[in-house]
Amino acid sequence: MTKRFSATTALDCVDISFYPGEIHAILGENGAGKSTLVGILSGNIAPDEGTLTEGDRVLEFRDPRDARRHGIDIVQQHFMLVPAFTVADNLALASLKTTPFLNAKASAQEARVIAESLGWQVNLDSVTADLSVGTMQRVEIIKALAGGGRVVLFDEPTATLSPDEVEDLFRVMRKLREEGRAIALITHKLDEALAVADRVTVLRKGKVVVTAPAQGISPSQLAQWMVGELPSDLKKTAVPKGNKVATISGLTVFGDRGEKLVDDVAFEISEGEIVGFGGVAGNGQVPLAEALAGFRDYAGQREIIGNVAYIPEDRQRDGLALSMSISDNLLIEGHRKRSLSFFGLFIPQRVRAWCEAIVAKYAVQTTSIDAPASSLSGGNQQKLVVGRTLDGDPKFIVAVNPTRGLDVRAENYVHKQLLDAKAKGAAIALFSTDLDELAALADRVFYMNSGKLTSDLLGEIR
Repeated sequence: MTKRFSATTALDCVDISFYPGEIHAILGENGAGKSTLVGILSGNIAPDEGTLTEGDRVLEFRDPRDARRHGIDIVQQHFMLVPAFTVADNLALASLKTTPFLNAKASAQEARVIAESLGWQVNLDSVTADLSVGTMQRVEIIKALAGGGRVVLFDEPTATLSPDEVEDLFRVMRKLREEGRAIALITHKLDEALAVADRVTVLRKGKVVVTAPAQGISPSQLAQWMVGELPSDLKKTAVPKGNKVATISGLTVFGDRGEKLVDDVAFEISEGEIVGFGGVAGNGQVPLAEALAGFRDYAGQREIIGNVAYIPEDRQRDGLALSMSISDNLLIEGHRKRSLSFFGLFIPQRVRAWCEAIVAKYAVQTTSIDAPASSLSGGNQQKLVVGRTLDGDPKFIVAVNPTRGLDVRAENYVHKQLLDAKAKGAAIALFSTDLDELAALADRVFYMNSGKLTSDLLGEIR
């Protein structure tokens, strides 16, 4: 399989097979070609060369519906759900049996049977926007399985799940394997791939580096196949605390129905300090982060000294305008820079030089700053958001799952940028569902449960 986008070869003569009753993990750093491969298998992208076959039959997909008709279903990395709809409505909307008259009840009954077979209890009458991330993931899986496919693609399914939710997902994947389905797991998390996969294939720069049985492979070997050279370990250095930057007291955030999403929290963050906020997703972390960044109304006291920067959890929904160019996306923040304009008018040469400097500094892999942000891989989109956010040396940084969906090299890079910002005296509120990330970066960690903070659950991390 070969696929090119202008001068970029995303997939270069890739050969790969999937077998019934097997979990096959596809690994690679961001930009390795994983998303393009998923796009071809799911009918969203047409290959330039190569064939997709089932047995002796050649398959040609004009759109995702063709892929589903041939038994290939996908659990999307970015949830494809309508927030204002109920779970039942979303399942009916995705059904291949859809007619001009949607039968949500019939789809709901089928979904209830699937959920019960997996050991899940899902309220089909719930509004999707009110669900936790883990429950939304379950709805995506039920939606995929409702198609009855023989092949199920899981695209970065653990990106925002807690450890318990990840283990439950693996239980479901093993059950599907026992039913004789072919499972493709697209991931960058080495330990997780080795924990559940029967075989692994590593992509690098659009080519297959190796396909091998998972048993006996070490995480370090996988990482070396993925990136060629392992990134050096980052060391969290002690930075003398400076003045208080953020003082929060009695802060409360309410939901649309008046429910408390964040309940009377209080803490302080000083210069040169990273304070972590952990816990199972859906316990108030994102509303608290949005209130800290000034994007959500709140009650209580919030005192921030200096300029505030925000790295959102969902780079595609909240961080980027995907159809706009890379340079225009950088100007979402950069338009405030006086050096780029004269009497309110941009100076094109200065704008271009500034954009190209950020792309180079943060190693965003692209052929041109005029290319749309949608042309970048997930990791490079995240680098773009991080680079734009940190360019102005902000005093207070709010980062929410900043390495979600990133490979080992890109994750290491983002961590380094946050530690460098800390060394310059920034105060950072780091929200993450990854306990390893919190341990690697944070000086103090709070845990969120039902909108409340517990005091220093992990204590000082040295």
